[in-house]
Amino acid sequence: MSSPSLNDLPFIDLYVRLDKPDQAYYRSSVRSLSTISQFVPSEFQLCIDRFMTAVVAKLHELHDGSIEVDGVRCRLSRQKMSDGTQWVCARRINSVIPDITKLGHQPQFINHLLSLGKRDGLFLVCGATGQGKTTTAVGLLGHFLKTYGGTALTIEDPCEFMLAGRHGEGGQCFQIEVEKEEDWAICLKRALRWAPRYIYVGEIRTPKAAEQLLRAASTGHLVITTVHAGAIEEALMGVIFLAEQSMGSGVHSMLAAGLTAIVHQTMKDTGPNVKYLYTEENSPGDPVRSCVRENKIGMLSTYVDRTAARLMTGVGNPMMGGRT
Repeated sequence: MSSPSLNDLPFIDLYVRLDKPDQAYYRSSVRSLSTISQFVPSEFQLCIDRFMTAVVAKLHELHDGSIEVDGVRCRLSRQKMSDGTQWVCARRINSVIPDITKLGHQPQFINHLLSLGKRDGLFLVCGATGQGKTTTAVGLLGHFLKTYGGTALTIEDPCEFMLAGRHGEGGQCFQIEVEKEEDWAICLKRALRWAPRYIYVGEIRTPKAAEQLLRAASTGHLVITTVHAGAIEEALMGVIFLAEQSMGSGVHSMLAAGLTAIVHQTMKDTGPNVKYLYTEENSPGDPVRSCVRENKIGMLSTYVDRTAARLMTGVGNPMMGGRT
């Protein structure tokens, strides 16, 4: 019987020592086990050894990168620990695009979310590490391309899902991997010359990138991006903080005008738990826009609760009290 390959190990994150052979650990892709650190079973030792050798050859003196071993593509992050040992965390890159309708979201929420593919502006998906932000964002982008068509560009470090190619009859996606921090803003600026319907940015990293993101969201594109944040308010303040370093004043007004929706996601055993806000199209007086414009971000929790209640009862306009 042949030894198993890396593809047989159901991991999200894999932790392997690089300076000498040692016990490897992993975090499972099985939802009920995803928060537990597990030993890699002994029968995988040969493929872990091959993986360690390949990673050392790939990274050299670099701390980050990506690699493909046994048909599995991974994002790499290498660290030297306080005891002198060197370890790498390998995050699995998925080849199967998630179906947004099968991720466990509430039907009322997902139905409304999917309708936003017709709009432009800024769509933020936020949450802590490992809470499924990228899965939700990529699932949305894939659905939008299949349903509405158009061209999409993704800007990532590295690409976490293989989105490049055709989607449905009218959707096409191109993927760009950023190599240096300063390239985020440059790639975003160049992306606009491709006339994309959708732009997906894996993460907002730099002030210049935050500025270009807001400009793209205000010029007829739907820009989807993920933000590490513990709450909706923190995500918005983070975007404002970065953009202000590049743009100075005027960020609040630009963000208010361009904001389409923001989702905060936390994974529970029963599935994703979300808090959600969206703005009304062509409505400068929308109360969410007003809170952002007037720097009253702390007041948005009122509208988060109101949005949830309205979506659950099927009322058409959760912000303004409209009817179905």
